[in-house]
Amino acid sequence: MAMRRNVEIVASCYHCGDEVTDTPYVMEDHTFCCLGCQTVYQILNENNLQSYYTYNVHPGKAQKSSQADLSYLDEPNIIAKLVDYQDTEIGVITFYIPVIHCSSCVWLLEHLYKLNPAIASSQVDFMKKQTSITFKNQEISLRELVQLLVNIGYEPKITLQDVVKEGKKINQGALVRKITVAGFCFGNSMMISFPDYFGMGVFEREYASFFGYMNLAFGIPVLLYSASDYFTSAWYSLKQRRLNLDVPLALGILVLFLRSAFDILNQSGAGFIDTLCSLVFFILIGKWVQQRTYYHISFERDYRSYFPVAVTVIQDHDERPIQIAELQVGDRILVRNNEIIPADAILLNGYAAVDFSFVTGESKPIEKTLGELVYAGGRQIGGAIELEVVKPVSQSYLTRLWNNESFKSYDKNFDTFVGLISKYFTVALISIAMLAALLWAFGGNADRAWGAFTAVLIIACPCALALSSPFTLSAALSIFDKNKLYIKNTSAIEQMAAIDTIVFDKTGTISSPTSSAMYFEGELTKMERQIVSSICRNSSHPLSREIVKWLAEDFIVPIERYAETVGMGQEGIYQDYVVRIGSAGFVNQSRMTVGGSVVYVSVNDNIKGFFTLEQSWRTGLSDVINELKKNSYHLHLISGDNERRADTLRLIFPEQTKLLFNQTPSDKMTRIEAWQHEGKRVCMLGDGLNDAGALRTANLGIAVSDDINNFSPGCDAILDGVSFDKLPRFFAFAGDAVKVIKISFVISMLYNVVGLSFAVQGTMSPLFAAILMPISTVTIISFTSLMTRWYANRRKLI
Repeated sequence: MAMRRNVEIVASCYHCGDEVTDTPYVMEDHTFCCLGCQTVYQILNENNLQSYYTYNVHPGKAQKSSQADLSYLDEPNIIAKLVDYQDTEIGVITFYIPVIHCSSCVWLLEHLYKLNPAIASSQVDFMKKQTSITFKNQEISLRELVQLLVNIGYEPKITLQDVVKEGKKINQGALVRKITVAGFCFGNSMMISFPDYFGMGVFEREYASFFGYMNLAFGIPVLLYSASDYFTSAWYSLKQRRLNLDVPLALGILVLFLRSAFDILNQSGAGFIDTLCSLVFFILIGKWVQQRTYYHISFERDYRSYFPVAVTVIQDHDERPIQIAELQVGDRILVRNNEIIPADAILLNGYAAVDFSFVTGESKPIEKTLGELVYAGGRQIGGAIELEVVKPVSQSYLTRLWNNESFKSYDKNFDTFVGLISKYFTVALISIAMLAALLWAFGGNADRAWGAFTAVLIIACPCALALSSPFTLSAALSIFDKNKLYIKNTSAIEQMAAIDTIVFDKTGTISSPTSSAMYFEGELTKMERQIVSSICRNSSHPLSREIVKWLAEDFIVPIERYAETVGMGQEGIYQDYVVRIGSAGFVNQSRMTVGGSVVYVSVNDNIKGFFTLEQSWRTGLSDVINELKKNSYHLHLISGDNERRADTLRLIFPEQTKLLFNQTPSDKMTRIEAWQHEGKRVCMLGDGLNDAGALRTANLGIAVSDDINNFSPGCDAILDGVSFDKLPRFFAFAGDAVKVIKISFVISMLYNVVGLSFAVQGTMSPLFAAILMPISTVTIISFTSLMTRWYANRRKLI
């Protein structure tokens, strides 16, 4: 008689993956656990966003929980505290969204504009679980925006605290918990393994199987919890059809566990669980150190590191520069043409036309009226304005401007050393493992084949190599910071080491704005002097600053229709005076044979005279050029000034140097591109104003700054002018840092060769692995830290 058996099929929610226990909600042959999940699917389906489910299975979050009251987001004072930027049309806000966990999340959140056309753009920072959204505030309110995120399952965590900082603490806490689990299991597993390493007594042998099962139990949480990030990273890497170092790392961890489980369950050996736990413990410690180092040194460094320049503060009718770190709420500041507004402030005086493209992506200047709030991050276009600071400088906000993707549109193709090695390491590792296995298999020894295959993957695990680059480069960043060269990220150090051509600007770069002599040939009335001083006060160009100092006029007249043409000059109107100040071509004057930098003054189309600035070269310029020449760099100079001092410069620069004068900003970019097409890797050193395009175009752009608020998001580094004489040492030290990485790679390979010589024989013992792998990791970490400091000391940077 046939037996009848009821089989219960448990359905899972198509959206979130939860078990469907109650009456299911069904739509288009898909089952959902609740109405909320079905609603999210319906929203996505109606907006042609079904690809959300393509990248991952069940990527969503369950929608069963009750929704919070969002009415508080209608309050203007609360909105003002939450948004990064807001005007009559555009709003920008950054949300911390804890549920971001996979590529589907990123895809959906970056396609919000398809759900609502009032959302202009959205960018996701996966590591910080952070989303920056630009929206049209006349078409969608902040409350409606948050409600949309809630409806699709991505409710943001909103507090009036620094949510970005809070998000970091959560991420660090998760890593600490994983380290704690790995450390606990490592200690206990090592203790249990000691009898096996040093010979078991009668008592221990009776419990050998029990000890093995306990070891296996300790390995499971390390594999599934502590090492989970490496498996996730490796999986994403493989999905994108590329290989990073996490792939062989995850493979080694997995094989360690499988080989150990096989040996323990078959009672053919003690396994490698203690090695597995120690490996995960050490690389997590390295990851924690790396995150801490990057937090303090690299990606989220103190804003004083990114902006080692000053903002002009007005006190008792006196203008003086102060460090941005010293800026306080209530300070009255002066922001000139083309300068960044460092903090939220109220407009007190002047005509403000502010370019907020750094923040919103829209380049159209926004006009501000007296008493109106001006947000940090805008660039003043036009005359100088006076503002009163109402919010302190935001570190994370200015840092986000520095890293804004809008200024990475240029393609700087460069493979880091570890990135290059990653392409071949995994393939070579698997090839060696398979070759060893095949040789033993064809020799008729299947046990040796399995042992050799797994041993190769275990012993060649690239944990030491994975740690060498971040430890070395983060230490190098710290050295550069202390010497007032502020580099944006670690990859720029490797790019710096690859440079073979260095191009200098003249004014404000190789010439010192703090040591110069200003002369005027011509005649200006008292009124004309005041007008010229008031016009030049609006500009942050070094020559304009020198003219203001030389004129020393206390009375400031209100300038109308102020405009500055980059690389040419500036103009403005006061009453019946139309004044133009700049180059000969800008004031329609034929060029005169005079030395130095020449700035002509035209009043109502009549030439009143010209300023000449005989700037002194920076301290140690000849030594800098000679040292760079000895190190085989190709050196060139591109300047917008005249060539009257060319003879002096030819004595300083090598004979083969190209000295190009009267160059416009576009000429500089074109010349750099020509050198790049010749196969040269070009570093451009400029003042960050007229040279912004050239700094972006070059393989490495360094803005040289002294005491002006000169922010260039397109540059890769900012060099304080007082450290200009250290430039050859900086380039040499960048090369030293890359050398340390390569030497550590060789050391790591030597360890691997020693280990592989045993591994391919299939005779590697657990004790051997337990000793060799931690020693190699500790050796690499110690070597990189000590050698980086040794090279810095050798270059006299510490």
